[in-house]
Amino acid sequence: MPAPTSPADLFRHSLRLLLDKDIPAWVALWAEDGVMEFPFAPDGWPRLLEGKEAVAAYMRHYPDHIDLHDFPELRIHQTTDPQTVVVEMRGVGRLVESDAPFDMTYIAVVTVRDGHFTSYRDYWNPLAVQEPGADFTGSSR
Repeated sequence: MPAPTSPADLFRHSLRLLLDKDIPAWVALWAEDGVMEFPFAPDGWPRLLEGKEAVAAYMRHYPDHIDLHDFPELRIHQTTDPQTVVVEMRGVGRLVESDAPFDMTYIAVVTVRDGHFTSYRDYWNPLAVQEPGADFTGSSR
């Protein structure tokens, strides 16, 4: 079954894949030259991932560290660009290493072309990743 092509539907589909811990399928939603940005990333964490392979490497071990259970409070806003949406959401679950609760609020600005993510700016709270077991990126901090 092909992935949805509208930005909002593709984003909803991507969240289902994250909940299913299907990182390869999630990465497959990316354009080869897609860019993921983290404007609020703390020191030692990546601020820019260029290309599908960089996104894949970043996300590869995500489910080993963060066990997502739900994305409550999902709100997707259409912009004046029909290929771009602004997303407000919470991700809730637990940190695998410590079994501590995980609760993160995000705002993302996402652009889709030809049914693939081309740009994803992810705004999240950098203080939340100071919890033991939250660092799935192998950062240098």
